Amino acid sequence: MKLRPALENPTAALALAAVAWLVLVPLLGVPWRYLPPLDRVLADAVSVWPELWASFLRTLLEAALGFVAGTALGIGFGIAFAWSRILERSVLPLFVALQSVPVIAFGAIVVIWFGNSILAKVVIALYLTFFPVAVATLRGLQMVDEKREALFLSFGATRAQIFWRLALPTALPSLFIGLKLGMSLSLVGAIVGEWFGDNVGLGVMLLQALYFEQVERVWVLIVVCGLLGMLLYGLLAFIERKYVWWRTA
Repeated sequence: MKLRPALENPTAALALAAVAWLVLVPLLGVPWRYLPPLDRVLADAVSVWPELWASFLRTLLEAALGFVAGTALGIGFGIAFAWSRILERSVLPLFVALQSVPVIAFGAIVVIWFGNSILAKVVIALYLTFFPVAVATLRGLQMVDEKREALFLSFGATRAQIFWRLALPTALPSLFIGLKLGMSLSLVGAIVGEWFGDNVGLGVMLLQALYFEQVERVWVLIVVCGLLGMLLYGLLAFIERKYVWWRTA
């Protein structure tokens, strides 16, 4: 009974995975090209720590800026779609089609427009973030109980009051699902954007490691990118638990 709560703790799960990696890889004789021993991966991380830390911060900045901009854009369009059925039917399918464009192709266009700057990476992260946020916002606002809305209107509430006191609280649980998905996608967008050319970033280090077949370095970056994603996701989950206490799950 005590093991299950421990496994539900992300820190405990990470520690268990690290121990399994440390013990099982040498014990089972896993070839280093498939999964190098944990001590070699850690040694490689220490050898490039200053570059790794600078790249971590740069990718974090790009993902965070893209997420914030994409969230603002997504929430705005989600509200507009909820208020206008015509707008939803005419514009939302265009967004669906836009999301089907491979991020590599879209990223190439963005780099042509903005060059190999941090703005280009932010725009790519925004591109991947705004759609799930817009859809989650729309679906959340569509979940508003019509009887409750009628009750608000019967007491003389304005449309703005209904939005802030009924529609938005109803939509927040759905919105946070879109936010958590958008946060993960913004990190992917930032990393992919760095592949088009830069001199710092986790994506840059990953591309270099792949080019020179540095297996340990690749695993270092896989772990670091995973930890960064968990950090950002955990931050949103904490905010959700603290401020959206009425969520159903």
